[in-house]
Amino acid sequence: MIRSLIAAFAVLGALVLPAAAQTAPKLPPNVDPQNTIIMQTTKGPVIFVLRNDLAPQHAERIKTLAREGYYDNVPFHRVIEGFMAQTGDGQYGNGTGGSRYPNLPAEFSNVPFKRGTVGMARASAPNSANSQFFITFGNADFLNGQYTVIGQVVSGMENVDKIKRGEPVQNPDKIISMKVASDAK
Repeated sequence: MIRSLIAAFAVLGALVLPAAAQTAPKLPPNVDPQNTIIMQTTKGPVIFVLRNDLAPQHAERIKTLAREGYYDNVPFHRVIEGFMAQTGDGQYGNGTGGSRYPNLPAEFSNVPFKRGTVGMARASAPNSANSQFFITFGNADFLNGQYTVIGQVVSGMENVDKIKRGEPVQNPDKIISMKVASDAK
């Protein structure tokens, strides 16, 4: 009888604990919840601060799509060792799609791409960013002034480092959910 109860509690704990792990992580001090994104990935939480001072249209697009659930269950479809992890194709999941909204005009800045920088992915045309974004694993100076910087990872970079590599990625890691911090429960 006692063994049965212990087994039942173990099963119950296994069912309850993953749900508890999905609660919003604590934000680092001095971040604006209105401009902070909480991304739950298959490797763990990642928090990044949007740079609406640099790229207001791109930051607003990310927040709009996050609020619509567009990024939920979207794979990291292109992950290159030493360079970056790309995601955000909620249309097809393979890097060829975008959202229902029009492409955005470039908002290039002089902020350098370094470890944990979040940038907007685009096609060859500078004004072709839409929904896809990437997080750099290290310095990527060759992107400076050519891609829009939209944010910086402030927590969870170790989880970005764990994302499965590939181009394309076989059985890719995913964004489980992505929310604006002020909306997270």
